[in-house]
Amino acid sequence: MSRIGKLPIVIPNNVNINWSDSEIIVKGKFGTLQTKIPETIGIQQNDSILKVSLKNEARNLRSLHGLYRTLINNMVIGVSEQFQLTLILKGVGYRAAVQGKEIVLNLGYSHPVKINIPESISVDVVQNTTINLKSCDKELLGLFASNIRAWRKPEPYKGKGILYKDEQIIRKAGKAGK
Repeated sequence: MSRIGKLPIVIPNNVNINWSDSEIIVKGKFGTLQTKIPETIGIQQNDSILKVSLKNEARNLRSLHGLYRTLINNMVIGVSEQFQLTLILKGVGYRAAVQGKEIVLNLGYSHPVKINIPESISVDVVQNTTINLKSCDKELLGLFASNIRAWRKPEPYKGKGILYKDEQIIRKAGKAGK
């Protein structure tokens, strides 16, 4: 039995959960999320506690136990509290701005980079160099943040690039002069 899979999921008062054999729908203050679950995963609810269990103890199914418990828990946290990621632009002339449904980044290229913002993500730019991302879907939030970051990953010599908040860049020494 999975150590993570056997942990109970605490459901807040403002969250509503419905499931059938192959799909789970979680509704809350910040939106609605749904995902497909295999039929070998069983779900039981007692008051405000949800338990995820296995109907069959095959080896390849045991690996899914903790995964789906974590996915359901992230859905519950997302619709009740929302997830937040912060990106920091480090570098001379690096700027970000939100224009309508897209974010415009000036990252030292000859052209500004325009990225469309998904509907379930809210973007807030603070002081042109800090990007705050909020969403109830943790997977989509991380994917969008990594797509933004892929335009200018941090480099180890000057530390320039797009960094996650609290990310430490291991710096390298430059060329040794004679």
